[in-house]
Amino acid sequence: MAGPLLEIRNLTKHFPIKGGVFARTVGLVKAVDGVSLTIHEGETVGLVGESGCGKSTLGRAILKLIQPTSGSILFQGQDITAWDAARMRPMRRNMQIIFQDPASSLNPRMTVGDLIGEAFVIQGMAPDRAEREAKIQELLSRVGLRPEHINRYPHEFSGGQRQRIGIARSLAVHPGFIVCDEPISALDVSIQGQILNLLMDLQRDLGLTYLFIAHDLKAVEHMSDRVAVMYLGKVVELAGSDDLYREPAHPYSRALLSAVPNPDPAQRKERIVLKGDVPSPINPPSGCAFHPRCPMAQERCSRETPELREVKPGHHAACHFAG
Repeated sequence: MAGPLLEIRNLTKHFPIKGGVFARTVGLVKAVDGVSLTIHEGETVGLVGESGCGKSTLGRAILKLIQPTSGSILFQGQDITAWDAARMRPMRRNMQIIFQDPASSLNPRMTVGDLIGEAFVIQGMAPDRAEREAKIQELLSRVGLRPEHINRYPHEFSGGQRQRIGIARSLAVHPGFIVCDEPISALDVSIQGQILNLLMDLQRDLGLTYLFIAHDLKAVEHMSDRVAVMYLGKVVELAGSDDLYREPAHPYSRALLSAVPNPDPAQRKERIVLKGDVPSPINPPSGCAFHPRCPMAQERCSRETPELREVKPGHHAACHFAG
């Protein structure tokens, strides 16, 4: 495996809550709260967790679509944390995103050719119109659409076809790294497998690196080399995909994986039902954020925040009793 393509160190993103006549900051939503992660060139890192745990916010912060509150982002060895929009523009050739809902991420007033070709215009690539159209048609063919679709509008396509257009748009500038932000959750089940296989084929052919964000734990297992589990803005477990799914070390990960349906009765796990609701990111619990719901919690858990530590080779967990 090649060296790190992306390193994030203690990354946080806090959103202010305004209140009162003078709109003072009265609180903070700690959407991402001290995440460190390394992604190597050519690999897929899956990111899973309950809704509202900070997965999509982390993906957008990595790409500088939103500015992190603190921490650092190193991409290809360069610290891009403080870069402004003008300096980030050429870097965006290497960093792209596939959005969750293709219906809302594609401008309905633009043709497919304009949607994909916009990236060429912004980045100053393929200034000749004929050359640009040839590249767009080639991209459409690569993602499983017909070249003549170039003059159609998004509403003329199905959900799966619109997502293929979104994928083609992200590939236009030849990126090395793509954040896949729940790219199959808005699609019919019958189409999801096709999109996953397309993403894997593109990775193999183009040498892409993915951060794959999803709720579907089976899809993440299918796609990922390593998987990070998030809870309330923090990564609580990080391990190779096979290792995590076979033997999760964190009690939250065990509860998540126990909910994955398995058609083989011999391999079904006992369902772990967590008590209570996810705490508010405005006022997270002290110590381990998971302790109010954890079946293993002890008095120490409410006082001490566990570090994400290596509990066995290549397997990290943020739990006092893991390992």
